[in-house]
Amino acid sequence: MTTRVIIVDDQAMVRAGFAALLAAQPDIDVVGEAPDGAQGVELSRRTHPDLVLMDVRMPEMDGLEATRRLLTPPPGVTHRPRVLMLTTFDVDDYVYEALRAGASGFLLKDAPPADLIAAVRVVASGDGLLAPSVTRRLIADFAKQRPAALGKAALRLKALTERETEVLTLVARGRSNTEIAEELVLAEQTVKTHVSRVLTKLDLRDRAQAVVFAYESGLVAPGE
Repeated sequence: MTTRVIIVDDQAMVRAGFAALLAAQPDIDVVGEAPDGAQGVELSRRTHPDLVLMDVRMPEMDGLEATRRLLTPPPGVTHRPRVLMLTTFDVDDYVYEALRAGASGFLLKDAPPADLIAAVRVVASGDGLLAPSVTRRLIADFAKQRPAALGKAALRLKALTERETEVLTLVARGRSNTEIAEELVLAEQTVKTHVSRVLTKLDLRDRAQAVVFAYESGLVAPGE
């Protein structure tokens, strides 16, 4: 199955480099490039990619606002691609907000080429959160600065069974399905089913939003 990708970044050399690298993969098709968030949103609506590789800081419209518009489209627009953010550690706040908006993960701009290819495949598949340990640490840092939303978010946890709550806790701690299966002594397919039910019950898009929710609800605390 081919993954259709567009690249949104204000640096032409970065776009060209990423495009050449990804287009060389037999299972990835680069269907367009854009120099800012506004044009990226328009291009996505026109080309319907599976995944948008989105820079955080850009002129006209930054990656955060573009992510919001892509993942919360206006009435009549049904296409919602997955978004993989491109960032550096000095814009962590933007990354946190992007994850809350529904981005599926993030990648450091200086990551090795193999990591970029793997990241596109992982996020496009929807099976996991890219670099969960890094994302978990990032979210935990901001959870320290922002009190957990213990009201409505905590109440939503009551919809989960005890086992589903255990699974969500381990997802928030960055465990893969395989690791969760080993820790809880379950079949990996059973873990996948539990994760799917957690996302459905809590109305979450993917594991990235599940991690954010776990911290914001107080289920998991920074430093645990």
